Amino acid sequence: MGKNAVVLFNLGGPDSLESVEPFLYNLFQDPDIFKIPVGQKLFAKFISSRRAPKVEEEYKLIGGKSPINEWTEKQRSMLEEKLNQTGSRYDVYTAMRYWKPFTEEAAKKIESENYDKVVMLPLYPHYSITTTGSSFNEWKRKYRGPEDKLICIDHYHTHEKYIAALNQRIDETIEKFPENVRDQIQLVFSAHGTPVYLVKKGDPYSHQIKETMEAVMKARNYSHPYHLCFQSKVGPQKWLEPATDDMIEKLAEEGHKHLLVIPISFVSDHIETSFELDIEYRHVADECGIENYFVMTGLNDSPLFVEALYDLVVKNLPPE
Repeated sequence: MGKNAVVLFNLGGPDSLESVEPFLYNLFQDPDIFKIPVGQKLFAKFISSRRAPKVEEEYKLIGGKSPINEWTEKQRSMLEEKLNQTGSRYDVYTAMRYWKPFTEEAAKKIESENYDKVVMLPLYPHYSITTTGSSFNEWKRKYRGPEDKLICIDHYHTHEKYIAALNQRIDETIEKFPENVRDQIQLVFSAHGTPVYLVKKGDPYSHQIKETMEAVMKARNYSHPYHLCFQSKVGPQKWLEPATDDMIEKLAEEGHKHLLVIPISFVSDHIETSFELDIEYRHVADECGIENYFVMTGLNDSPLFVEALYDLVVKNLPPE
C-alpha cells in the first residue's frame, strides 16, 4: 500500500490580536507581492507597525482572530478522512504563507517521512503569482526533499464540483431574501484585486476569475443579472476595477435594491469576507439605500468543495 502526502497551501491569518502585527510583517516581507529593491525588512517593519492598530480594530469586530485558520483545519481534516477511505494512506498537511502552521513546518514533517508522492494543492482555485506562486516559491525555499515526488496543482477554477459548491452556497443565500424579491436579485461577484501591472505581465488570475464566474452562471442557466468587481486594494498603484464599493453604489444608482455578494476568490471566510464585505461594504449599501444586502457564506466546510479537492488529489496521482 502506498503512502502519500497532500499539502494544502493557504494565506493564514492572525490567531489573536497580538499576532496581527507579526502577520502583517510577514505579508509585507513577501517579495512576490511587494517588490522593494532595498530594505524590504525595514519597509515591512514600518508599514506593519503603522497598519496594525487599524487592522486590530477590524479583527475585534469579527471575534478577535481570523476564521481562516479554523476553516482550513476543517477542510484539511475532511479531506484527510475522505482520502483515507480509499484504502491507501494519506497524510494531509497545512502550509500557511504568513502565519502558523508555516510552510517550513509542513516541509520538515514531509522530509522526515518516506512518502511515495506529495501533492501540492493550493486553497486558491485561481493562479496568481501573489498567492499560489508565492506559496510554491516559499515551499522551494524550505523543502529539502526529493523534487521528483512533488505533484503541483496550480489551478482548478472551473472544476465541476468547485463550481457546484459555489452554486450551492449561492442558492442557500437566495433563500435568505424575501420571497417576493428573489427574481430582482443582482449577483455581485467580488474577487480580491491585484495590481494592473501583474495582469500586463501575464498573471492569469483575473481571466480565471471571469471564467469561474461564467461557469457558475452557465451552470445556473443565467438565473440573475451578474457583475464582477474587485476588493482589498493596497497602496497607490492602479488595481483591477471596478472596485466593489463603487459597484454597490453604481447598482444602487441604477435602482437596484437587492444584492447578493459572492466572494469568488476565497474558499473560506476571513477578514476580507467577514469584515470588508459583511461590515464595511454593508455600510456603503445602507447609505445607498440597498434594502437587502447578503454576503454569501464562504465554502468553509462544504462537502462539495472537499469532493473537488479529493478529485484533484486522486486524479493527479499515478495509478498504483
